[in-house]
Amino acid sequence: MSRITARASWWALSRTRSRATVVAASVLVAALAAVSVVVWTSPEISPVQQTIRVAETLGKAKQASEDRQGLLARIDALEAELASAEEGQADAEAQLAESDGALQAALKELAVVGKSESASRNGAPVAARAPAKAPAAAPVTQPVTAPSRDELVAPDASYFGMYTEQAPHNWATLDATAAKVGGLPSIVGYFGGWDEEFRPDAVTRAWSRGMLPMLTWESRPIAAQNDVIEEPEYSLPRILDGAFDEYLHRYAQSIKATGLPLAIRLDHEMNGTWYPWSEQRGDGSAINGNRPGDYAAMWRHVHDIFEQEGANDLVIWVWAPNRIDKLPTQMRTLEYLQRFYPGDEYVDWVGMSGYLRPPYRDGEAYTFDATFGQTLQQLRAVASKPIMLAEVGASEIEGHKPEWVKSFFEALGRPENDDIVGFSWFSLAITTYVGGERATNDWRIDSRADSLAAFRDGLASLGDRMKVQPVG
Repeated sequence: MSRITARASWWALSRTRSRATVVAASVLVAALAAVSVVVWTSPEISPVQQTIRVAETLGKAKQASEDRQGLLARIDALEAELASAEEGQADAEAQLAESDGALQAALKELAVVGKSESASRNGAPVAARAPAKAPAAAPVTQPVTAPSRDELVAPDASYFGMYTEQAPHNWATLDATAAKVGGLPSIVGYFGGWDEEFRPDAVTRAWSRGMLPMLTWESRPIAAQNDVIEEPEYSLPRILDGAFDEYLHRYAQSIKATGLPLAIRLDHEMNGTWYPWSEQRGDGSAINGNRPGDYAAMWRHVHDIFEQEGANDLVIWVWAPNRIDKLPTQMRTLEYLQRFYPGDEYVDWVGMSGYLRPPYRDGEAYTFDATFGQTLQQLRAVASKPIMLAEVGASEIEGHKPEWVKSFFEALGRPENDDIVGFSWFSLAITTYVGGERATNDWRIDSRADSLAAFRDGLASLGDRMKVQPVG
């Protein structure tokens, strides 16, 4: 499988160089100390001559230091270029080594000057004055960088994403899974609630690993249970009436202050019946006091506040309903899905959640098309936008996972799916009620050896069509 080199993030062919440098001030302090010694202790050479000698040596040291800084700058510039600059980089590295040698030689000469002139006028040893200690260099913290929002919205290869335990706040599970599949993801998914302030550390930690953070932002408390759909305080009418405007302005300001892009999947799976931001149950009754059309209006309201704060320059808005074919019959129509769409100017990616999960219908195929096909058809009818498979996975129940995973990657390689800009795999095991019965669905990539092998082989088969970062 072709991969971008291990020394580069997926969006750039250079890496940030962090080097400890010899601070010019330390050279100056050492030289001045030597001047003091020779002026006060040498009977044979006049202070003026000693000063001239030290100044000459200091000039050599300063010139070597300046040359070194110039060479480091040249190396940094060369590393930012493509592989064609490698020859120039090697040349600069060689010159840097020579410059380092000259600098060290100059510093040694300064030390010799101090030692050779530290005798007393009568030949008796005199304690040399201790040179002042050079100030400790401050640790260099490299700024976290990211591609532009426009580059991210229209990538040159598809994203591979994962949701895992605690990432991006803790990388242990994600790294362990990435090692098994042979590559780090280029998206890290995580969740947030409307009782939480924006967490800039999630974004900076994600980009420090070269991953686009994708926040699933739910208008309810972060600790809310999935079986609770009535949250009156967080109803769509209350949001539209401005109850959260202060919070939304503050959140957008924090995103702007961070200065790094992220994707926001706001109130996902809105066409279902299981969230407080859904509009109706299968029988047509209202959920949480919400009215038809409230969801799209809420989306525009949030987006407009972000626009006022300048945060939309950094946010990729992801509108992601649930797969339609397992919803109540009256909720499977294109017209029903369209009523949740806020408009092209408010959305960057359309997407969906789609899982291979029981209970299975009679004759149901365990394939990509069976899971995603009908919904993708409607998404493409709703908008001509890039498509993000924002939350996907497959259950181990009944043993169809390897077959489905194989089909999933084969489908991503077909030309008719070129508008799919990526997927994010829900790599967790979750216990829920399915059809009134308690069941644990193991969605993890590495749930079983055969499932892991199917995923690893499928990801490798797409090669450079996927943004996969080297492990390690």
